[in-house]
Amino acid sequence: MPDERIRRVREEDVDTVVELVHDLAEYERAPDECHLTADQLRTALFGESPALFGHVAVVDGEVVGFMLWFLNFSTWRGVHGIYLEDLYVRPSQRGTGLGKAMLATLAAECVARGYARLEWWVLNWNPATEFYKSLGAVPMDEWTVNRLTDDSLRALAAEA
Repeated sequence: MPDERIRRVREEDVDTVVELVHDLAEYERAPDECHLTADQLRTALFGESPALFGHVAVVDGEVVGFMLWFLNFSTWRGVHGIYLEDLYVRPSQRGTGLGKAMLATLAAECVARGYARLEWWVLNWNPATEFYKSLGAVPMDEWTVNRLTDDSLRALAAEA
């Protein structure tokens, strides 16, 4: 039975979700790296061809958590999956089951759509790692994340 505290993000939630994203960046010790604006998020979620999706957790009429996600594709499984970009619950609401309810909602989305997997990254120091393992999540520690940004991204693009 779906948890009534979790619902799809609505356009009127955008400002609060942006605030929560910035709170997450603070929690992850990287507040200066977060540049998300309400206009950017609104376009990504509700523009002409959205490729970003989201849910919020609502308690007593207030948005207290969010998750933003998008589709990926497994060439080995031959079907899509969901990549969870961010999941955040306000500290005052942690331990209430909201995080598990949010992940269960996304797992149900995968199953209903025939997707093969749900994936996300977690900082090694994040205490939520043990919570994720308790749900059956398996750390993919044999893989190394690679990323190009800023000058390195532009330099490689110049070679195209």
